[in-house]
Amino acid sequence: MQPTPINFQPDNLGDDLVKLLPLEAANYDGLYAVAADPLLWEQHPASDRYKPEVFRSFFDAAIDSGTAFLIVEATTNMIIGTTRFYDYIPQTSSIAIGYTFLMRECWGGGYNMAVKKNLLNYIFNFIDNVYFHVGSQNFRSQIAVKRLGATKVREYNSETNGIPFISFEYLLIKNNWI
Repeated sequence: MQPTPINFQPDNLGDDLVKLLPLEAANYDGLYAVAADPLLWEQHPASDRYKPEVFRSFFDAAIDSGTAFLIVEATTNMIIGTTRFYDYIPQTSSIAIGYTFLMRECWGGGYNMAVKKNLLNYIFNFIDNVYFHVGSQNFRSQIAVKRLGATKVREYNSETNGIPFISFEYLLIKNNWI
């Protein structure tokens, strides 16, 4: 019996706070309006992602992935960020969630937790292990993934736009989520 194929961009994820919609090329301008805030990226290794040419590369990779979501505020339908699945490995029943950013006005208001809960509740129907990769200087994201119950499992050298940095890998196991 074949396993159920995974739809990495379902169009029905959301709750009272956020809606996650498959990211489309037409979303560029609205999403860049959020990403153009330099303070969003101050703890991120790609601290220049607010620049149009740098963000264009990020956005195009998200579109090409076929696994990215536009995050909109549920009551206003205002674009507030993006997130995606990546690094799906069927043999280890694992996937990563990341490339997430939210407008600063949504920091600390439960939006990131709502996004991650929607993604995790969905993807744990198909896989057993979810990874999160966070730059060593991205303290906000480290706190956020720990609040989900993820555990740091390793440190490794990484690179973004030719800039080397240390990343932390966190793991959340399905049995620890449910």
